[in-house]
Parts: sequence; C-alpha cells; structure tokens
Amino acid sequence: QVQLVESGGGLVQPGGSLRLSCAASGSIFSINVMRWYRQAPGKERELVASITSDGSTNYADSVKGRFTISRDNAKETMYLQMNSLKPEDTAVYYCNADIKATMYTWWMNYWGQGTQVTVSS
Repeated sequence: QVQLVESGGGLVQPGGSLRLSCAASGSIFSINVMRWYRQAPGKERELVASITSDGSTNYADSVKGRFTISRDNAKETMYLQMNSLKPEDTAVYYCNADIKATMYTWWMNYWGQGTQVTVSS
C-alpha cells in the first residue's frame, strides 16, 4: 500500500517563505513523475509544478521564479520551496505521483491528503 504524506504548510505573511515536503511510503518499486497541485476555495485544482525522476522540472506561470520543486530519490521525498508568497497562493497543496509498487505492476497515480497554506497579514 502506497501513501503520500505532505507536511510544512501553515500561515505566513505576504513576502514570506514556506517549504513543503511530500514523503512516499509503502510498497514502492519506482517513482516516476511527482507533482504539486493546489486548490483554492471555489476554484479548480491546478498544477503548480512537476519533476521527473531525472530532475526535469516544469512550473505554472503564476509561480515561476518564486517556487522551486526538488526531490530526493533516495528518501522518496519531494519538496516545494515557496518564496515571495502572495495572498493568491493561499490554497490546499496536494502531492501527486506516478508510482510502481513492484516491477511487475503498471504505473498508478497517487494523491496525498493535502496541506493548507495561508498567506495573510
């Protein structure tokens, strides 16, 4: 059974920083693409950033230059460093990943439970 657990959310003032973590656990053979999504109240869930197993990254235009996605493959953990935070970054942030449980199974997509990020003075 595979689990993704986010941590690091909280309340921060505009212009501040937070670092989110997403730890994968359970029966894991391989992790391919890992992603951060966010969902603000009344809005659809949106892709914030993604990172492949070899470290290639992509970002939403709204966070380019402010957020940095990274991963530690040995620890099966992904991070999101968020700088220069704005009130419009307020949302629940979700971890998402494509994972193979064994070498004989196909890739499956998993979600974490989410962590709240609130940017407010």
